[in-house]
Amino acid sequence: MAEPVWNSKQDLPRLIVSILVCFVAAAIGSIFTTPRIPGWYAGLTKPWFAPPNWVFGPVWTTLYLLMGIALFLVWRKGLERPDVRQGVILFAIQLVFNVAWSWLFFGLQSPLAGFVGILILWVLILATLIQFWKISRAAGALLIPYILWVTIAANLNYAIMVLNP
Repeated sequence: MAEPVWNSKQDLPRLIVSILVCFVAAAIGSIFTTPRIPGWYAGLTKPWFAPPNWVFGPVWTTLYLLMGIALFLVWRKGLERPDVRQGVILFAIQLVFNVAWSWLFFGLQSPLAGFVGILILWVLILATLIQFWKISRAAGALLIPYILWVTIAANLNYAIMVLNP
């Protein structure tokens, strides 16, 4: 018998937890980011392609939601599977580095440390995306906007590092 598309007894709590985990990470990262935007970040020289500040909130909100759904799609396959466990562990590690970047770049006010951190984050996102794709193509696809945005953010981080020696 085929697995049901939606098992509300298990799926709804897993979906909620998956999304909450991502938004908790976002909230922790914002502790380092938000206070630095009007002063330190506003005073930095930025490249021509730097998005306006109002873009970051909606984009990251969307990305954290997509990340949470991706995590759910993998988790629902069952943590008893080694590939699922590996995917969830990779996801957790990249999420830690996601938060760490906020601390490195904004908290320490260090574009150099932020750049090193975001390069590690990018590699971890790629590894997570590949692992998720193997388990659920939908989950992997949901991480594509995330890696694209972090690619843009890495370029922005690099340009800020170069323009503000």
